[in-house]
Amino acid sequence: MTDRLQPGDVAPAFTLPDADGNEVSLADRRGRRVIVYFYPAALTPGCTKQACDFTDNLEVLADAGYDVIGISPDKPEKLARFRDKESLKVTLLADPDKKVLEAYGAFGEKKLYGKTVVGVIRSTVIVDEEGRVERALYNVKATGHVAKIIKDLGI
Repeated sequence: MTDRLQPGDVAPAFTLPDADGNEVSLADRRGRRVIVYFYPAALTPGCTKQACDFTDNLEVLADAGYDVIGISPDKPEKLARFRDKESLKVTLLADPDKKVLEAYGAFGEKKLYGKTVVGVIRSTVIVDEEGRVERALYNVKATGHVAKIIKDLGI
């Protein structure tokens, strides 16, 4: 199990394909604050709710200086179907080998219906303009999470 990130840590660099197969890097967002959220699977109820919440609040977050990137182990083709079906506006990135998920502490043991399983830990990491972790939230709930972030950030 990977260590969880702490405020002040340097956010692990990544370059991953988006839903259209284009490479997206965290370094491309330098100078902006970035909300990187990790979710288990596209086209599932909880992940759809969370992605739609981020899309619904994207303008508010962008106006406050935040970009939003969602990362899952899904392949780009599935992310494209997810984006198109739900009219998502957030940037969705594919991490099928789970290297970025692991680097961010968002993959490992978790409780699922009372059992310990290994999988994606629903997490959100807020990266500042310099590429450092501002906040790292683990085991977050899909519902109400975006509203909580907006409230906690004072947006």
